[in-house]
This record gives sequence, structure tokens and C-alpha cells, in this order.
Amino acid sequence: MSKFRDLVIGTALATTLAAAPALAEKLGLGRAALPEEIAAWDMDVAPDGTGLPVGSGSVEDGEMLFSENCAVCHGEFAEGVDNWPKLAGGDGTLDDADPLKTVGSYWPYLSTVWDYVHRSMPFGGAQTLAPDEVYAITAYILYSNYLVEDDFVLSNENFLDVAMPNADGFIVDDRDQVELPLFSQEPCMSDCKDSVEITMRAAVLDVTPDELTEDVAREQEAIKAAAAAQQAAPIKLPDPKLVAAGEKVFAECKACHQVGESAKHRVGPVLNGVVGRQVGQAEGFNYSPAIRKAAEQGMIWDHATLDAYLASPRSVIEKGRMSFQGLRSEDDREAVIAYLRTFN
Repeated sequence: MSKFRDLVIGTALATTLAAAPALAEKLGLGRAALPEEIAAWDMDVAPDGTGLPVGSGSVEDGEMLFSENCAVCHGEFAEGVDNWPKLAGGDGTLDDADPLKTVGSYWPYLSTVWDYVHRSMPFGGAQTLAPDEVYAITAYILYSNYLVEDDFVLSNENFLDVAMPNADGFIVDDRDQVELPLFSQEPCMSDCKDSVEITMRAAVLDVTPDELTEDVAREQEAIKAAAAAQQAAPIKLPDPKLVAAGEKVFAECKACHQVGESAKHRVGPVLNGVVGRQVGQAEGFNYSPAIRKAAEQGMIWDHATLDAYLASPRSVIEKGRMSFQGLRSEDDREAVIAYLRTFN
């Protein structure tokens, strides 16, 4: 469909530009467009990379640019905010009754991503981003869909090396040959069928919780009991100097997480009481499927797990939404855990 769309747009543009001199002469309005004026309008990027400007941008730079320009609508991790579209996720859902169509799960061409960001984003400030910034934002969107690594740098030279998962999921639009003849016949107006039955529905309203089996219910009760027992155990207060150091390091976390009496959920959940608690238990926060799965498996935020997670979040929860690269210093991690313990 994308190739067909590009062909239609390209044909329409070529036809309009070719007809412009004749129309200008016939109607006596304006003048023929100059070559440099036509070039200024020729902004599209084709699936084969035609139209890409020279430039490059890294995932690291893209994370900052995405946060500044895109996150207000699309979320810090491209997970979408309210009714604004999700740009990441949806892997393996295209055959579901209610698929999640994102850049990673659905879009067949990376050129469409670059072209759209370049032409139309950010909202209210279209075409204010430099080519290098567009490369960086596109790289971060790829990273958010687990299509590239965190040290990846996208450029016009390696653009076509990026494999989009759904590149082969589109077909040529042949509705004019297949469907049009079927709907161009004389319609039946009476006694067309012996009976009418509903065979499919347009929407799937899957909102009723599944009933728990006895085994699953017992397992969940055991997990809750273990978590409650661990929370009830007395916690030795950490060294005040270590806590003070942890508060300074936690400044890196404040963009997404809050702690304290008036803390609220932001991009990430409130972290009050997190030390020693079962994963994914902050009330009212919409956790990612990966976190929910870890919770179902009984993962606990004990000291060792927190330390490993702070060092490399995706090494502990592979497909979590946490894009933070981790704290390399063991002392910093120890200090942050000590600081968080004061909010238990």
C-alpha cells in the first residue's frame, strides 16, 4: 500500500507541475514555477532512500530530542499518552482481533518514519527539526521498538540496512480488479438470502476478566503472602551519609519517578515502599506487559534485584519500558537503594 501511495502522490505531483505552465498561460494567472521553487517543494523520501539528506543521529541524542519534542504526546518511551498514538510495542499482534499498529509492528518502510517526522513533527512546530535531529529521533524510535541497540547511529549511509519487521506484510492494491467487479453488478433488492446471520463483529470488547483456576489463585495468594512477610520484616535504617549521596544520584531518576508524601505517578511509578516489595505493585500505575509478567512470576525488589536493575534495566526485565541506560557505579547504586529504603 505504501508503494502504491507513493506512486499516486508522485504521479499527482508530476502531473500538477507539468500542467502548471500551460494553466498559467491559459488563465493568465501567475507564472511557471522555477526549478529551485519546485525543488523546495520536493521533500519526500522514497522507500529506496531517494530524497534523504546527508546526515546522522544517534539513539543517545534521539532520546533527549524525543523527550523535548515528542514525549508530551507520545510518552517518554514512545508508549503513547492518552489518545495520542503509540509508536512502540505491538510486536506479534497484527493477527489479533485488536492489533496494535506501531512503527515496530506495522510500518513497512523506515522512509515513512523519517519523512513524516521531517515534514510534520513536532506538533505545532513542523519542519523546525534539522536533518541530523530527525535521524536521531528516528533512531530512538527504532531503539524503543528493540530494532537497534542503544549505541546505534542512523545515517543516510546505513538507512537501508535497517530491517523493518513488517516489510513483507503489504500487498499490491488490486481492489480495482478484484473487488470492483463484485460491487459493480446490479444489486439485489429483495429475497436475496434465506436467512441472515452475524458471522463477525467490527470490535472486540474484551473487558471481562478471565476466571482464575484454583492453581493460579493459590499461586497468586502465595506470592502476596511472601511479599507481605518480606515487607513486615524489620528494616535497619541505612547510613545517613549514604542516604544523602543517594538523594543526589536520584536526581537522574526524577524525570520519571517521584518519592515522598506528595509523590505522583509520572512516566514511571511512585517508588515509595518499593524496596522489598513485589514487582509491579504501585497502585494506579499502568505497568508494561513485561513488568506484569515479572510480577506474576513472583519477582521481588530485594537488594540484589534492585542493584542489578539499576545497573542495567533491560538485563533484568528484557522488554520493560525503562529506557534509562543504568548506573555504572556500584557506589551510586548502593546509595540510591539506601535513599529509597527511607521511603518504606
